[in-house]
Amino acid sequence: MLSATDLDNFSDSELWQRASRGDEAAFIALYRRRQSGVYRFALRMSGSPATAEDVTQEVFLALLREGGRYDAERSSVASYLFGIARNQVLRRLERERHWAVLPDDETDFDAGGLFDTGNPLGDLTRQETIDAVRQAVLALPPHYREVVLLCDLHELSYLETAAALDCAVGTVRSRLHRARALLGEKLKASPAAQALTSTVKAEFNVLYEVPGV
Repeated sequence: MLSATDLDNFSDSELWQRASRGDEAAFIALYRRRQSGVYRFALRMSGSPATAEDVTQEVFLALLREGGRYDAERSSVASYLFGIARNQVLRRLERERHWAVLPDDETDFDAGGLFDTGNPLGDLTRQETIDAVRQAVLALPPHYREVVLLCDLHELSYLETAAALDCAVGTVRSRLHRARALLGEKLKASPAAQALTSTVKAEFNVLYEVPGV
């Protein structure tokens, strides 16, 4: 029997192949590897920890029920999971017709270590900037928000993002370009976000963090 360490060396696709044949340990290994990313994506799309938890559970239940639909030639396991998560979030938001607000103590973006965490004033500036970026992303229309999250947070390729969203690669490129422009406009209007460097503003290569995930 393979150990957890052995399974950690398998690719997502290999884990799913084993899981689809009834290997519970392989499914658990895949869940542990991808659960955090799915949760963070759902949280940043919805702004609601409760919704993110529900969506994450539904994603992996759907994988168990409908995993036979996964086509390794069309997408990676990660993009397949994000695609399920995206559809789940959009359906919930359509039903609820409101955006939940993230808790005040929710640590979200870390702008590339630009701020001195040993300095109380620096910490305050950093947190204000994190909040500004977080709210700017959450204020984007869903079709722009999802490409920013998948491409910039989860670092999926254009091809993987297109597979997750079931659209053309050109659509991903154009939406990401527009989303970054909208974020730039929103951040320019935020005094706290002025602490971001021009490079980070241009590329939006910031790290998203959720404590305990």
